[in-house]
Amino acid sequence: MTVYLPDGTALALAEGATGADAAAAIGAGLARAALAVRIERDGQRFVQDLALPLRDGDRIEILTERSAEDTLGPLWLIRHDAAHVLAESVLELWPGTKVAIGPPIEDGFYYDFEFPPGVTVTVDDLPRIEERMREHVAADEPFERIEMPAAEARELFERAGQQYKVELIDDLVREQGVETVSLYRNGPFLDLCRGPHGPSTGRIGAFKLTSVAGAYWRGDPSRKQLTRIYGTAFFRKRDLEQHLARIELAKARDHRRLGRELGLFMLSELSPGSPFWLPRGTAVWNELTRLWREENSRRGYLEVRTPILYDRELWKQSGHWQKFRDNMYFTEVEGRPMGLKPMNCPAHIQIYRRERRSYRDLPLRFAEQGLVHRHEPSGTLHGLLRVRHITQDDAHIFCREEQVRDEVLACLEFAFDLYQLFGFEPRAHLSTRPPQRIGSDELWDRAEGALRSALEARGLDYRIDPGEGTFYGPKIDLHMTDALGRGWQLGTIQLDYQMPERFALTYVGDDNAEHRPVMIHRALMGSFERFIGILIEHYGGDFPFWLAPLQVAVLPVADRHLAYARTVAERLRAEGLRAEVDERSESVGRKIRAAELQKVPYMLVVGDAEERERTVAVRRRGRGDVGRVPLEAFVAERARAYAERARE
Repeated sequence: MTVYLPDGTALALAEGATGADAAAAIGAGLARAALAVRIERDGQRFVQDLALPLRDGDRIEILTERSAEDTLGPLWLIRHDAAHVLAESVLELWPGTKVAIGPPIEDGFYYDFEFPPGVTVTVDDLPRIEERMREHVAADEPFERIEMPAAEARELFERAGQQYKVELIDDLVREQGVETVSLYRNGPFLDLCRGPHGPSTGRIGAFKLTSVAGAYWRGDPSRKQLTRIYGTAFFRKRDLEQHLARIELAKARDHRRLGRELGLFMLSELSPGSPFWLPRGTAVWNELTRLWREENSRRGYLEVRTPILYDRELWKQSGHWQKFRDNMYFTEVEGRPMGLKPMNCPAHIQIYRRERRSYRDLPLRFAEQGLVHRHEPSGTLHGLLRVRHITQDDAHIFCREEQVRDEVLACLEFAFDLYQLFGFEPRAHLSTRPPQRIGSDELWDRAEGALRSALEARGLDYRIDPGEGTFYGPKIDLHMTDALGRGWQLGTIQLDYQMPERFALTYVGDDNAEHRPVMIHRALMGSFERFIGILIEHYGGDFPFWLAPLQVAVLPVADRHLAYARTVAERLRAEGLRAEVDERSESVGRKIRAAELQKVPYMLVVGDAEERERTVAVRRRGRGDVGRVPLEAFVAERARAYAERARE
């Protein structure tokens, strides 16, 4: 049979040859370094074990630790391996433990356990677990894949008392109709797992267990609370050390701690997952709203506002009922079933439908700072980054088929201009059709082709994320890396032929016939809550001047200088700047320290000389004294920097 390498080179192999055989055929060095094989087959892209057979016509890439990181990249593999070694070690240390699930995640891995009665595992136990894990890594235990009838696997785990594995198998049989399941063995440990895995435990390299937390089984608060052990793994010790150093820096920049210290927002169990915005946090919110409103208006978007409560039938028509009803909030109004919106798109569709549309009206762009609610499990709530009360930077574009490419290009231009303000360099991912979707393959082909065309027209390198599109259409997701080297998804541009069809949307073309518009869903900041949380951690609370909640602190040397200090602050506020006077009867040194801790960009010290000469002694946060300047010169220069949103 013949397989093809990434550069298109054909490689002849014996029938039934494996990924390991292909690596050996290419070279002995590659065979030693190989971890797994990435395959493109029948339009699908996936990773499989080296020991599994290839098929004629496969396009393959042998993965090594030097391969580019991807959804199933080399770090993903060894972190998956490490999760199994963690479970293996825990079972040896605490016999009778029940194991649940243990996936790799973005920065590491975890495994969930139900420990025997009377056993409580804490962070103090992590070194002991690590020591046992090191023994299994040093033993270089092979990962062996075993295919087994589902009924036989169920019986095996039931005998072992592993009730969570039994439940997972039952779900696979009921929901997917599987007849066989895959198991993996490393050393004495046998686990239900679809894979893939590396060749052996010895490839894991450097690892560290990082924390212990509680986690409900399947994220359901009504189910058993398990113990989750987190860890991470790298190929080299220095990479692990750098990662751990970033974790310590991330703790110092945790938006929840900074939000409290800087007086930006608060959280309350009276309304879980719904932040309370304090005055200074509201100032940041309003600055972003001002930016959002100006940029949308400049690009031809019409701002709208829509209700949050709708008849349940709307969500059935849109398809959200089938997909999201378990995460929606419902109530009854005079006996009528109603639901809080989890999305804004059906609401914007109602505005489109209110009048007859012509081809001359299109493209029609609606933008909304739209409030939605989603029932996120309590165990997943995380400050501003995971909330239930969500304010979306949302927009929907209704356009003709021939306008799609230009509109997507305009969305990309908008995104890049916006992110540049914050120093972000976005990366594009094209997310294609998921297994569970609505609409014909022909429509999906057309939609995916249109997004590819726009990405290529802009000259962007992009990654394909197979199966990660929404249920109604493919999308371009825009990712960035923050100051700590962490990746975040920010914006999304989704192409939708399905909603216009479901709601029978039309416009009258230049041929006087009715046509179906295409709908583009576009969110660039994502949610305002999450975006602000990301910004707090990215800047460490030290916002650029234009965005800082308090831009200037005026510090009188003594009480007799209070009147002039108030005059200075009033002059700054007259130009729209955020300024306050520190009126406490404290030394200037203490006032400076307080302003530094509050991360105020500029401090103006005013005493006898400044009052007499109508000047201010300027101090920059983190840089010290700048010198004495005329008040009006300082006001003019800061007003200009604020208006231009200068990055300083």
